[in-house]
Amino acid sequence: MMKFFKLACNAALAMAVALVMGCASTPVSDYQPQRGQTGKDVIWIPTSPELVTRMLNMAKVSNQDIVYDLGAGDGIIAITAAKQFGARAFGIEYNPQMALHAQSNARIAGVADKVSIRQGDIFEEKFDEASVVTMYLLPHLNLKLRPTLLKMKPGTRIVSHAFDMGEWEPDDRVGFDYASAYLWVVPSAVQGQWTLQEVDSSAQSVLEIEQIFQRIGGTITERGHKSPLLGAQLRGDKIAFQYVGADQQLRSVTAQVSGKRMQGVMTLQGGQLPIEATRP
Repeated sequence: MMKFFKLACNAALAMAVALVMGCASTPVSDYQPQRGQTGKDVIWIPTSPELVTRMLNMAKVSNQDIVYDLGAGDGIIAITAAKQFGARAFGIEYNPQMALHAQSNARIAGVADKVSIRQGDIFEEKFDEASVVTMYLLPHLNLKLRPTLLKMKPGTRIVSHAFDMGEWEPDDRVGFDYASAYLWVVPSAVQGQWTLQEVDSSAQSVLEIEQIFQRIGGTITERGHKSPLLGAQLRGDKIAFQYVGADQQLRSVTAQVSGKRMQGVMTLQGGQLPIEATRP
């Protein structure tokens, strides 16, 4: 009888050890976030799946993009970017339990190879490799992030659920039910004086550009004739404007900005000429 009792105890002990080892190898978290729970600077209110899809569509996310979600929550934006749009997606979440929960959601969704959610502070972590940045923060946090976002590569798309960027006007907006989301495209820094000329020509014009975020204006002086820029537009690193030249002919310029250099074309009376512009 004693021998049988010892065997039974050994078997039970072995089973208990096996269960513990199994749990250690595949940890299961019972953590479930609660709507309205407080975080470092915000409370957690999840974005609806429908609005998430509209936000990512507005940003034209594709499988060529790297998406960073600032304040990733349960990971829905990063997971959707990977699952529906094929993007590589990263999330930065301050709450360590929430970060683990979001990564678990990515595994359940089958996109753990494309999604990485890490614990961190969005004001300390780097995300400059992003081509798309998404967030659902509060207005003062958006404004605190704004200088960092404006230094990102021109053309980077920024999408915010619910809250804007103050005087930095959005380039687009979508709504769903009672919720809204805003899009900004990081503009090139073009303010200042440029020397513009046709390629293979020594004739030069002086281009003066004024800039407030993506809104631009200014003048161009050609052979002593000064004209205002008409319909000037800047979207990312693409600039376009028209002006009336010294010969009273309307010219249209479209160019791509790369640092202190622009290259593009000038359209005049149906023909096109390559142009370039530089600045000190």
